[in-house]
Amino acid sequence: MSGLDLITVTDEITRLLPLWVHKVYLDENRLCIFRLNSKNQGKVNILIEPGRRFHCVSTLPEMPQIPPAFAMFLRKYLAGGRVDGIRQQGLQRTVIIDIRKSEQLFHLIVEVFDDGNIILCGEDMTIIQPLTRHRFKDRDVLPGAVYVFGQPDVSSIPVEEFAERLSTDDRDIVRSLAVGSFLGGRYAEYILSVTGIDKKTLAKEADAPALYTAIHNLLEKARTSPTPVLDKNGCHPIPVGDEKPGSFDSFNAALAAFYPVAPPVKKQEEKIRVSREDRIRHQQEEAIVKFEKNITRNEELAALLYEEYGFVSEIITTLSKAAETRSWQEIEAILKKDTSGAGKKIIRIFPAEAAVELDLGRPVKVFVHETIDQNAGRYYDQVKKFKKKLAGAKAAMEREVQQARTRKVQYQRPKKRWFDRFRWFYTSDQVLVIGGRDAGQNEELIRKYLEGGDTFVHADVHGASVVVVKGKTKDMDEVARFAAAYSGAWRAGFASADVYAARPDQVSKTAESGEYLSRGSFVVRGERQWFHDVPLEVVIGLQKAPQTRILGGPASAVTKSCDLFVTLRPGTFEPNDIAKKVVRALREKLSADEQKALKFALNTEAVAAFVPPGGSDLVEG
Repeated sequence: MSGLDLITVTDEITRLLPLWVHKVYLDENRLCIFRLNSKNQGKVNILIEPGRRFHCVSTLPEMPQIPPAFAMFLRKYLAGGRVDGIRQQGLQRTVIIDIRKSEQLFHLIVEVFDDGNIILCGEDMTIIQPLTRHRFKDRDVLPGAVYVFGQPDVSSIPVEEFAERLSTDDRDIVRSLAVGSFLGGRYAEYILSVTGIDKKTLAKEADAPALYTAIHNLLEKARTSPTPVLDKNGCHPIPVGDEKPGSFDSFNAALAAFYPVAPPVKKQEEKIRVSREDRIRHQQEEAIVKFEKNITRNEELAALLYEEYGFVSEIITTLSKAAETRSWQEIEAILKKDTSGAGKKIIRIFPAEAAVELDLGRPVKVFVHETIDQNAGRYYDQVKKFKKKLAGAKAAMEREVQQARTRKVQYQRPKKRWFDRFRWFYTSDQVLVIGGRDAGQNEELIRKYLEGGDTFVHADVHGASVVVVKGKTKDMDEVARFAAAYSGAWRAGFASADVYAARPDQVSKTAESGEYLSRGSFVVRGERQWFHDVPLEVVIGLQKAPQTRILGGPASAVTKSCDLFVTLRPGTFEPNDIAKKVVRALREKLSADEQKALKFALNTEAVAAFVPPGGSDLVEG
């Protein structure tokens, strides 16, 4: 890809911002995939092939199940981070992705020139870790070194500086533009055709202002109105000559179509969880088939002995008599030489058992010191044995069927998330709301998690939870109820409290001159949105699906997700006591089997996380 290609690619991806890093994949050929989350676009996949290409793809290539060390390293630093910007270093084939995670800003540098590289840098451009380490004449790509960019090119210098560079360039103008200005041969010749300058003209003699204007017009066209074209030589954002544009929604889509389609990532097939009853049932079904086959086989072998009664009797008599004077080794040697008589029917000899295997249409083992009835009796004994086992298996099968009908419901344990250690709930329109449990968490929420698009909410009383709304919601009344409940107003036994909301830029940890802010405290400056006389009430419920967990918060949000719930209001019972009461109240609504299955989720510790500070009463079951 050329520098001009990257201008179009980065501009198109920039329009999708903000994006959040979800996963990073890397294979043994250095092919890298960044899976990003978008509010409006769903998943966005950026494919990076160092030294070759950088663009979005819809189909993911197959990646190793165990990520290599560099992929895990990038996940550790960048997963969950917000992509604030994607830009190109002038016309150079270097892309910089700015990713902010908590309070740290990282720069991921992608080199799409020479052998290419992927380099993670800190905010000051100090290299944290590159995919490939290098030492060059003019720069080092090593941990701890500062990343060095090339000199500014025609895209970012004034026309006077461009003219001065051409005046000292001894190459012809087409080479000067292609190499010195990073345009490549295709667009260098295009610029010369637009300006009417012969490509053999020396750079120092060319019309610099005309070239500068034509180049910047081309760059603007690549940014604002690309018309992707595909030909046997490549994929380009701007057609030159009589090339016919393709029908693509974007240049990224055209690039994805141009490059070979990689096989999709193999999704791991979900393992079907088989219950113990079903597993035993399957094993018994197989056993029944096996027992029935053995019964049939032994019955048929016994029948063959009687069908060939004369021949088998002759074999038994002859071999039993021979065994009186000869060893079985001698008998075996004699039988091998007999290719015309009874010896042909003897397949195998078992000296240790004084037995032979006869060909009676199928192999039948005969003990030569026993009569035909005794030999047949051996097979009938096996028939009795397997019939007994078959009866037992069928009886057990019936019992398993009964158990299968009362199979226990499987509940899914919730996955741990970063905000689980705070108080939290989702509003009715599915916006995450987080509240601090103590002064330390209040401090952390303000410093680390309060961002530009959020809303700061707080009860107008001393000792209240800092509440952060992660996004815009139409249900601010639910947020106000949440903030009022987890405040000193509950501890004081009030029935209601006033709550206010403010923008993040109104909240400061800097006190007025001469004043001091304790841990967890803050200053809010400017106009606030007020919610007066907000009733104090918390609903705590048990959500069974899709994941099983305890939820707590305003009634309108919690009751939509929970199968069972109770309501708390300021009262007399201490938090630990009321948590036990809530657990008992919810358990009473469950069957004995459900109580046992839900023990991992419905417990005092899980409920206590959502009980407000101070005394509470259980109002309804």
